[in-house]
Amino acid sequence: MLRTEERQRLARERREEREKQHAAKETQILEKERKAKLQYEKQLEERQRKLKEMKQKEEQRRAAVEEKRKQKIEEEKEHYEAVLHRTLERNQRLETRQKRWSWGGSITPESEGKTASKRSPSTANLKQAEAAVSKRLSSSAALLNVSDRTRRSQLSPLDSSVISRLLAPTQASLARSKSAATLSAD
Repeated sequence: MLRTEERQRLARERREEREKQHAAKETQILEKERKAKLQYEKQLEERQRKLKEMKQKEEQRRAAVEEKRKQKIEEEKEHYEAVLHRTLERNQRLETRQKRWSWGGSITPESEGKTASKRSPSTANLKQAEAAVSKRLSSSAALLNVSDRTRRSQLSPLDSSVISRLLAPTQASLARSKSAATLSAD
């Protein structure tokens, strides 16, 4: 009897020991699962945080690019307006300069008829006056040429070239002469 009791006690102790080991293993497994779950949640939060930061950086980059694009468009617009303004000013200056130096603008058949009607009927008097003026001019030019040559011999080559350029008829004077000749011929 003692032996059976002893066997039963030993069997009970072994059973209790196995249950303790089993309980310890189960606790270890639960602890590992809890730690794994915590680590997974941490990783998930970290991933979400990084995604959020990347989105913010991307939005900031897009906003900066958009701002740069708007600024560039504004600069191009200002540059275009400045070029346009300068071109308009230049055209206005050219128009005023052309009006200032022209002899009444371009001649069209209508304007020619108007100017012909405004002319005085005494074109013969004009021709006579023109002949007298041209005689005087030719004689004074001859005198100028003689005195001019003597002066030029005393001047340096640079001064003489400047004087000869000044004495040469300009395009404007040639145009006036041509215009006057056309008027007198009519």
